[in-house]
Amino acid sequence: MEEKRTLTLAEENEELRKQNKNLLIQQELLQEELRKLKDKLFGRRSEKWSAEEQLQGLLFNEAELACGETRKEGVEEPGITVKSYTRRRGKRKPLPAELPREEIIHDILEEEKQCACGHEKVVIGREESEKLDIIPMQVKVLKHIRLKYACKHCEGTEEEGISAVTIAPPAPQLLPKTMATPGLCAYLITSKYCDALPLYRLEKLFSRGGVDLPRETMGRWMIKIASLLSGLIDLLEEAIKKGPVQLMDETRLQVLGEDNRSNTSLSFLWVALGGRPSTPAVRFMYHQSRSGKVAKSWLSGYQGFVQTDGYEGYDAACSEPGIIHVGCFAHVRRRFMDALKSSGKSKQAAEALNYIKKLYALETELRLQGLSPEAFQIQRKERADKILDSFHSWLDRKTLTVIPSSLLGKAVFYTLKQWPKLIRYVDSPYLTPDTNVVENAIRPFVIGRKNWLIAGSPRGAHASASLYSVIETAKLNNLEPYWYLRYLLTKLEQERDTINWQEVLPWNLKNSDLKPS
Repeated sequence: MEEKRTLTLAEENEELRKQNKNLLIQQELLQEELRKLKDKLFGRRSEKWSAEEQLQGLLFNEAELACGETRKEGVEEPGITVKSYTRRRGKRKPLPAELPREEIIHDILEEEKQCACGHEKVVIGREESEKLDIIPMQVKVLKHIRLKYACKHCEGTEEEGISAVTIAPPAPQLLPKTMATPGLCAYLITSKYCDALPLYRLEKLFSRGGVDLPRETMGRWMIKIASLLSGLIDLLEEAIKKGPVQLMDETRLQVLGEDNRSNTSLSFLWVALGGRPSTPAVRFMYHQSRSGKVAKSWLSGYQGFVQTDGYEGYDAACSEPGIIHVGCFAHVRRRFMDALKSSGKSKQAAEALNYIKKLYALETELRLQGLSPEAFQIQRKERADKILDSFHSWLDRKTLTVIPSSLLGKAVFYTLKQWPKLIRYVDSPYLTPDTNVVENAIRPFVIGRKNWLIAGSPRGAHASASLYSVIETAKLNNLEPYWYLRYLLTKLEQERDTINWQEVLPWNLKNSDLKPS
């Protein structure tokens, strides 16, 4: 009887130990979530490591050195070590030479011009400094006057079909029967789609200048201009699909007035960035769905690399013959950063981040050398493969010790799941480890969405997608958006039916071509 009771107590004790272990794990996971939420609310938004986090990384490397792991993998690589430095205050850059200048002469008093010796002092030099002034939104009215002519001698003719009065032909108009000009429309489009100013703020801005320009009117103009630019948009799509690499992403968008959908339904703005290295282009596309069918339709017939985040909607489209699906290390890095900030096992998260840092350091080092695409690919693949192999071995070891539902565990298993796609970036010199380029292109839309929140109609959403495409492609090709749009719309106004869209593609122009001489 005593032996049976002892066994029961032992079993009960073992069960309590298991329960206690599970409770400790749950407590750790809840603490992780709490730290993650606190960091999201109050932490830094930048993904760069702080000085403290970098120091932690070095300390963890030191621990690896002690156990011999880092010595075998080679943490320190030639050309990758970055020396510390003290930041100095930079010199002010000179103001652009093309800005108009107004000279203000500062002279001494007349009595000071008389020297003590009795002679008059003469100017021997000058000291110059430049200040920047601004006049808020200079608005002017272009008053078109069409002169009429008639013959006072005969006061007309009796011949049918011949008018007695001759009038100068009307000037071409970008948007007939409106007061819109290329300069005004370029300003409105740049303000909204480049500077994230919603139309109601632009309406107030014009009102302060004494101009009544309702937001509804501005919205109609933008929709009409987007339709006029359809020929350019078609060429951008064609250029993207001719390139060896495409980067894709998508973000949510709320659109009012969609057929058979409530106004609270979410739609999406899809983005594709690609083209040849000398002709990069971006295409924004509005769709009601985030379904993989959208990606499949866009990529139909495409041959080359497609780099995306881990969203599974791309998998079916990228499984088509001729498409090589590439993953994104930035999304892997963010997961380990969450684990670093939120987990009690930050040392292990920092070890993973150190491997990723090595990949990026190698990328920077080789890009700065100005190698040919072929030489760059060979060197990067040879050196990156060693880092990737070490990282993969580390991930395999961690699967045996981490809690799968912890932030670190989720990061480890996510990385292993994405691994076949992650390592493919080394197969093309035109690929980088991440999709940051397309995320940078989509960021102005995300910032703008915080201001204007919704699109007023499907037509407006399609128009916004087209105008974002033009602006972001111009920026990719180092053109100033306002001057490019002004040049483009002026051409469109003057040559509406005969415009050569090839000539006005962003990569066929320089900033010096855009401003009127």
